[in-house]
Formats: sequence, C-alpha cells, structure tokens
Amino acid sequence: MNAKLLILAFLTYSLCYSQTNTEIFLFDIDQNQSQIELKNGKNLSNNPGYDNQPSFYNDRYIIYASNRTDQTDIAKYDTRYNTKSWLNYTEGGEYSPIKIPNNNAISAVRLDKDGKQRLYKYDWSNGESTELIENLVVAYYTWYNDYIVVSAVIEDDDLNLYVTNILEKTSRKYATKVGRSFHKIPNSNLVSFMSKTNDRKWQIMSLDPLTGSTNIIANSIEGVEDICWLDANTILSGKDNILYKLTLKKDNYWKKIADLANLDIQKITRISVNQTSDRLLVAGDVDASDTTTDDINSETETIENATPETSSEVEKIVQQQLEAYNARNIDAFMATYTQDVKLYNYPNTLLSEGQSQMRKDYMSWFERNPDLKATIRKRIVIGNKVIDEEQVKANNRVFNAVAIYEIENGLISKVTFIQ
Repeated sequence: MNAKLLILAFLTYSLCYSQTNTEIFLFDIDQNQSQIELKNGKNLSNNPGYDNQPSFYNDRYIIYASNRTDQTDIAKYDTRYNTKSWLNYTEGGEYSPIKIPNNNAISAVRLDKDGKQRLYKYDWSNGESTELIENLVVAYYTWYNDYIVVSAVIEDDDLNLYVTNILEKTSRKYATKVGRSFHKIPNSNLVSFMSKTNDRKWQIMSLDPLTGSTNIIANSIEGVEDICWLDANTILSGKDNILYKLTLKKDNYWKKIADLANLDIQKITRISVNQTSDRLLVAGDVDASDTTTDDINSETETIENATPETSSEVEKIVQQQLEAYNARNIDAFMATYTQDVKLYNYPNTLLSEGQSQMRKDYMSWFERNPDLKATIRKRIVIGNKVIDEEQVKANNRVFNAVAIYEIENGLISKVTFIQ
C-alpha cells in the first residue's frame, strides 16, 4: 500500500471510528459587552454512534454527518419542529456537509466503498449528487464564494492547501501541512486555516484565495485545530470540555468562557456559529451510556417491544427495496417482500395480493420507465413500520407520494400508498 492509500485509510478510520460516540449540541449565545455566555444547551442528535461536523444551512436547518445503518450520511435537523431527516441515500459515506453559497444545495466529502474520496454537490430538495472536483482527494474544506473552494487535499503523507475554481476547473496549491479547520473570516475577503508546519506550535493563518497571500493571525490552543469565528475579531475554540475565546488585538491569551461538563461532553471536536452569531453548534465526545433514544426528535423513532425487529433492521429491508427499485432489478426488489404481500391504496383499497401479481405489475412499470428514480424526502420508523415520503421521477414526470411499509420476520408484508 503506497503512502497515499495509507493516509487515506488513516483518515477514513479517524472519521468513522476514533469518535465512538459523538453528539451535536445547540446553544444560544448571549453577548454582553465583552462577556460571552452560552444558554439553553440542547443535545439535538441524541443518536448512539457518530454525529459530527455540524453547520448551519440557514436559520431553520442544521446539517451534520450522522451514523445510519453502518455508514455515515447527511442528516438535516429542523429547529422549527425539532425533527431529523436524511438528505441523501448513497452507497458511500458522507462527511463535512456545508451549504454552498447562493445555492439550494450543500457539499460534502464522500468516501465510496471502492475507496474513492471526492467532494460532491447535493441538491437540497432531492439529494441528487454531482462530483465537484474530479482529481483531488479532498479531506476538509470551506467555500470562499459560490464557485471557489479552499480545501485540505491528501497528498502522500500530508494535507496540503488548495484553492479550486469550480467553474474554470483549476486548482492551485498554496500551503503544505495544514489542519482540518477552514473558515471564511467575517467581513473580509480572507479564509482562515490551521498551519502545522511547526509541529510544536500550530498557527491560525489567513489566506487570500485570489492572490495566495498568507499571514499569521494567532497561535492555536496547544494540540487543538478546530476553531470558528464569532465575528471579525473573535475566535472560539475548545479543548476537552472547555470552550475558549480569543479577541484579536485585545486578549493576550485564550480565555475560558464555558465549561460543558454539565452536558457530559468529554472532548469538543467541532464548533460552528450561525451568520448572526447568536447560535453555536458544538460536536463533542460523550459517554455512550449518556445517550438515550427514548427522546430522539427525529424521523427514526423506536417503540420498545413493539415487534421482534429492531429499528435498524426494519429500515434496512426498506432501504434495500428502494435501491432495487431505483436499479429496476425485479428479482432483488421482490426478494424484500413476503410471498403473501398485500398492496393497498389508503385507507384500505386492495391493489394486489401475493408476489405473482406484484411481480407482473412492477416488471411492466420498470420496463416502461427507464428514467425511474425514487428519492426519500423524509423517513419515520415506528416499531415494525417505516413511513417514507417519496418523490418519484418516471417518464419525465415527477410526483409525490407516501408509502407505509409493514415488516414481518425481516420482510415487507404490507404496503399502503397515499398519493
């Protein structure tokens, strides 16, 4: 295995396994003169496993990387209704989701099962993805504007800083040995990044992506590379469970502003602030025993002892049939259903019964619609039922529907459609 593959394997391991139980917390920020106070702390992910790299899509939605059925996908959290849904359904795992400026879309680093790692664009409405940068192995990044990306790219044994113009399809290297934290500096034409050229003292630096000019801003907290900008002069950073701030040209050292131990956060791993600087997202390692599932405000809700199947098992079989449906693979599709499966129009109009009639109907449907694709807008799991809000493209038309799947002994036994 060459050096590039070694570091890719290391980064993949770090992304997926080094933080065995991370959660996303949302805070209100109260600023009074030079004082900064965090209020109303809330665990919004509350999901055993990996939940990390949060960012604000807008005032209403928060996006982050979240573990689901043994891979990491893009979760979106609706602060208005305290609900979680999934943006995408790809075979690869997604990390570092960020809104693309002036677009109804986000970007994310995708690690495919074949080891390919690239930066992709995802449509906000249907999750459809397109590759953004073809020839660079992007690990971490931020947007300078709606067509220029500043990123850390895996090269041999290092992460090096590149500026890529998406429209012109050009990339240029401006720095070597950088960290994972990239941010647009408020009220400026600059981007901050973490320089690790000095192994003992990491430095927060600025970059002008248009000229390549760099300057030192400040030293980071020892051993810490994750920061965010509260405003043009104030930087936030965290070490262990303590949050610090540094006001440029005023503070001579990093000052403690909050202890997050009361929320069982053991180590802060990522932080992100919204555009108005009144809300803060913190991702942190927590004790796995502190994560509960009886209060998860998301589309995945488990009712204990409702059925022999677990929530992940019933969702997995429904996801398998969705992927077979989109591939128009009739054998794989029918393999997810029981022999006596029943299909209904809501509330109780029987459409078909048994595999024979269902196979005949869907074979015809697959043959007549070569552009067939179903995208899940929202999914809820309750006991042995999976409720999917779907957007279906067929024969150059798009329509919306809801499908209620009921699972028995690991297979789908009943489907009720609402159109």
